[in-house]
Amino acid sequence: MQLADYLDFLGPDVIRLKGHRIGLEHLVERYRLGQSPEQMALDLPGVPLEMLYGVIAYYLHHQAEVDAYVERVEAYAEQLYQEHIQRHPERLIEQLRQRLAARHEQTPL
Repeated sequence: MQLADYLDFLGPDVIRLKGHRIGLEHLVERYRLGQSPEQMALDLPGVPLEMLYGVIAYYLHHQAEVDAYVERVEAYAEQLYQEHIQRHPERLIEQLRQRLAARHEQTPL
């Protein structure tokens, strides 16, 4: 199989597993956490093991470029999150209140 069989390069900062909505960054994160392709396959039953090995091999051969890609994707996601919080701080405050209330209910006196 060729790399084109494993990944769809949809844009400079959008790389997905072919036939899936799973981003390359998600597999790289799992790999960095120490997961083997077999462990990933347990969590991603629709993804063939061969594809997982192919993507990890691609990562290992292009680690600097993929690490830069992952860093850009994570920075963009953080930027979107911060913009959302700034536009809707009341939602964040309400979520925090709900979490505190739930924690208070679970904690015995």
